[in-house]
Amino acid sequence: MSAQNESAKESPSRIPLSFSHLGIHVNDLPRMEDFYTRVLGFTVTDRGVARGLPIVFTTWNPREHHQMVLVGGRPETMPYNIINQMSFRVEKLEDVQAIWVRVKDEPGVHDLYGTNHGNAWSMYFRDPEGNRIEIFCDSPWYIDQPCVETLDLSRNADEIRAQSEAWCRQQHGFKPAADYAKDVASMIEAHSGVRVS
Repeated sequence: MSAQNESAKESPSRIPLSFSHLGIHVNDLPRMEDFYTRVLGFTVTDRGVARGLPIVFTTWNPREHHQMVLVGGRPETMPYNIINQMSFRVEKLEDVQAIWVRVKDEPGVHDLYGTNHGNAWSMYFRDPEGNRIEIFCDSPWYIDQPCVETLDLSRNADEIRAQSEAWCRQQHGFKPAADYAKDVASMIEAHSGVRVS
């Protein structure tokens, strides 16, 4: 029996998922950013360009780098699914890897790849109807976002963690995730007048 099959066999039959964040494609990014921040009270935590598209991360929760993600590039004149992805958090990197093993050979699943975001380890894939799903766990660090680095989920989890930490320590904005959460709590309070913890 292969190591991957043994790992999948030892993992629980169901790994609890918790819904984390939603990303939508938008036509007018400045207008949508204004709506979500001014009208709904979200706070911008990061912005940049990922895969050639402008992206804005927003949250109401200092423990969540983003709850609502706005991604530019939505075509104005053609039918288009505005949902960028559905993202589900798991407890640890080994859970991400166990789900990767479970779905990689599933009929109809495609576009499967791993990503190191610095603040999280993720796997992405399309379900049988083409909807993008992310399964991820948080890392103990923060670096400026967006960050999209290739991640080989077949590697040993401890090796991934060690190499990720060494790499993250060299990136702009590096700090422990707990310190970043305090920074975001202050940003939310300054923006909304509401104290969160």
